[in-house]
Amino acid sequence: MQFSTSMQQLAFESGVAFGTSGARGLVSALTEAVCQAYTTAFLNAVVPQAPRIVLGCDLRPSSPSIMRACAKAIHAAGREVVFAGALPTPALAFYSLQQGLPAVMVTGSHIPFDRNGIKFYRADGEISKADEAAMMAATVPAETWSAAGDLVPDVEVLGAYLARYRAFFPAGFLAGRRIGVYEHSSVARDALGELLRSFGATVVSLGRTDAFVPVDTEAVSAADRAQGLAWAAQHRLDAILSTDGDADRPLIADERGQWLRGDIVGLLCARYLGARVVATPVSCNTAIERCGAFGQVLRTRIGSPYVIAAMEVALAAGATGVVGFEANGGFLLGDAIERNGRNLAALPTRDAVLPMLALLAMAAERGVSLSALSADLPGRFTASDRVQNFPVERSRALLSKLQGSREAIGSLVGAICGVVASEDLTDGLRLSFENGEIVHLRPSGNAPELRCYAEADSEAWAGELVRKVLGRVTATGQGVPF
Repeated sequence: MQFSTSMQQLAFESGVAFGTSGARGLVSALTEAVCQAYTTAFLNAVVPQAPRIVLGCDLRPSSPSIMRACAKAIHAAGREVVFAGALPTPALAFYSLQQGLPAVMVTGSHIPFDRNGIKFYRADGEISKADEAAMMAATVPAETWSAAGDLVPDVEVLGAYLARYRAFFPAGFLAGRRIGVYEHSSVARDALGELLRSFGATVVSLGRTDAFVPVDTEAVSAADRAQGLAWAAQHRLDAILSTDGDADRPLIADERGQWLRGDIVGLLCARYLGARVVATPVSCNTAIERCGAFGQVLRTRIGSPYVIAAMEVALAAGATGVVGFEANGGFLLGDAIERNGRNLAALPTRDAVLPMLALLAMAAERGVSLSALSADLPGRFTASDRVQNFPVERSRALLSKLQGSREAIGSLVGAICGVVASEDLTDGLRLSFENGEIVHLRPSGNAPELRCYAEADSEAWAGELVRKVLGRVTATGQGVPF
């Protein structure tokens, strides 16, 4: 007798649920049955006619077993697996788009080591929030399947991704440049080094490890900040490049070893590409509007599905030169770009390699260092960090208490920021103050964390705002009233 279960019930019982980017949960909760259920729901509710599914993963220790469970579900549904092996998420997504095939990527991106996740792609790009809802409304078999068949990687998947950049950026444009690659456990570490060398760079390998490192490009650790400065000085580097675990978010340091903010990386990349329309979350730097480089800036909720939705609206209205980026630096290309007679195909999912190469190419064309690229931008600076192990329920209760209450806001941050001028509820609670400063609080969509973003007229004070506000938030759990 065959038993079935509803996806909503399974998500409730397991704690594995959709966040801002894919289904995420504790590794202990991502059992074979749960992984097969999510994959089956995707196959049945989103891509019922697809005969072949591209499958890949990152380098987390838990990823291979989750991937095998997904493969079993694909085979059980009578579909063929195109196995891509371990590779960057945008490489899988690009191959999926070029071949017209759906894809499944096993990755937890930057979230803590004890968690992982699964991302799903239609043949035309990331699944939407409507697709997620359709999956969660599905009923799937409750049993697991025992055979997945042989999984042999297809090197063509990664090769097509690297060829995309070799065809767009000038040959040898990195000749004479010394570039450090902070490899840690990034799934792109070998491919990135290979790509940079093909453009003439001397590549210095840094920080490679067999243990998984959950690098968060929005909240660079103090240790990584110090390490960046030390590496730049020790190796006389022109830049340091890295990514998060699945290589869809870049981490870029200039020649001084100072890590660049992801929203500034996105802004500079968009300028290099000659973008006309920019879709970006509400948390990103207001220099995007103030610089005057773009005809239209569309502000969204945080998460690539919302950025993609805004890009699709712009494209449907006939716009060209449509791009998107997030505060984590992940860059999305909505339509094909032509520059200096070279074409770059669209890739409407987060990508780490394009912004890296774009900033290096911009610096080479101008004959300046990376640190000089932002010299003509408005003097607005952002910072962000998070409180880990902060339950989502607690985050929501905090924001509910603050929303619309000048007294509660003043008690929590009034001594730090002054008087509130306006509130923005697009995603979490974004507070603009009369002195021009901005503080934004929201629960993470991927992990039990409370994130804080700040913007101010100086880099040091933006960072201090984040530190002080999170300090106050943490203190509220220890009896400090507000």
